[in-house]
Amino acid sequence: MYDTILVPIDGSDPANRAIEHALTHAREYDSTVHAMYVVETNRYGEPALSSTELVIEELEEYGHNLVERLIERADNEGITVEGVCRHGTPHEEILKYADEIDADMIIIGYQGQSHDIEGHIGSTTDSVIRNSTRPVLTA
Repeated sequence: MYDTILVPIDGSDPANRAIEHALTHAREYDSTVHAMYVVETNRYGEPALSSTELVIEELEEYGHNLVERLIERADNEGITVEGVCRHGTPHEEILKYADEIDADMIIIGYQGQSHDIEGHIGSTTDSVIRNSTRPVLTA
């Protein structure tokens, strides 16, 4: 039913809950999970100046570490997780990647790290829900 699950991650509590749901679904349906981190370059710009380049590099490293930790954890649990880090506008990259991997479902935190109003859905999640042609589960 759900062979391919996409879970965008950013280290936030809602994203971590989304990971738990993704792993649970993967166990139940013997699915492959695709973990994705997006460096939000529309916020910082693409690297051109040295300070911007340093910020982008730090975000890339942070994202790669999140993805790698999830892959290691899942491997220990017998779950296949593939990971990717991308640059761009998060909701656009999430939807584009979902199409590339033909995701059966997207599991996403209801808000991310940059959202600080408890109980309100984040703009990235809202855009994914509104524009996805695939089932979206929020955590």
